[in-house]
Amino acid sequence: MASEAPNQLGTYLRDRRTRLDPAALGFGGGRRRTPGLRREEVASRANISPTWYTWLEQGRGGAPSADVLDRIAKGLMLTEPEREHLYMLGLGRLPEARYQAVDGITPRLQRVLDGMVSSPAIIKTAMWDVVGWNRAAAVLLTDYAKLPREGRNILRLMFGSDHVRRRNEDWERIARFVVGAFRADVARAGASASAEVTKLVGELCGISPEFAALWQDNDVIAHGEGVKRIYHPDAGPLAMEFSSFAVEGRPELVMIIYNPASPEDAERLRVLLDAHDG
Repeated sequence: MASEAPNQLGTYLRDRRTRLDPAALGFGGGRRRTPGLRREEVASRANISPTWYTWLEQGRGGAPSADVLDRIAKGLMLTEPEREHLYMLGLGRLPEARYQAVDGITPRLQRVLDGMVSSPAIIKTAMWDVVGWNRAAAVLLTDYAKLPREGRNILRLMFGSDHVRRRNEDWERIARFVVGAFRADVARAGASASAEVTKLVGELCGISPEFAALWQDNDVIAHGEGVKRIYHPDAGPLAMEFSSFAVEGRPELVMIIYNPASPEDAERLRVLLDAHDG
């Protein structure tokens, strides 16, 4: 398989450069024997030597570095999935995660959330900002629409809101879980050393001695699934199973879906949601 990878890489590079418009990129629109950019033009845009780029297309010169692949990806104007494919062909692995801040979700994703009428669901970022939610989540968990944007952060709510604290049974266990999962998420997203994480951690340490102590423990926890026990002032105690799903094409987003853990919990949730319909 290793011997085939360079040829696959070269084929992919040739295909991508033939799809670019030379005139639109400032290389002139005169007659050309083949469509797209020339090799030396891609090399110029990627700031690498034309010889080295030619060798890559010809399957010579060994494996490229991650830096070279990133330069080529930029020069060829590759999308993020195309850049990931370039890495797989060139190095046999995905690129290191690059954190990207997120302000919201697409209408399509929102319709997915809204389609789950009786299952509370949210979409959060690696920073644990809630950027999408459905009506059931607003009723059972938090009405995020009533919060300012900076307040729609699960960590700020866990450690800064008495209201949220009272709703979570066994708050200490959940708090430890949340901090450990947050640490894992920001590392996976390549954001551990980002200014955003440093600022948020500093803020939380300032308002909550419990967060500061948990952060110093350096626990890392996976949060694919589990059971969340909630006390709702109208519905009483509810046990909700949760499952986490990565959003395809949006590695910085995770969807969390909650479902009642028992028929009794399902009935309490149904009554609660029906009451809010009125």
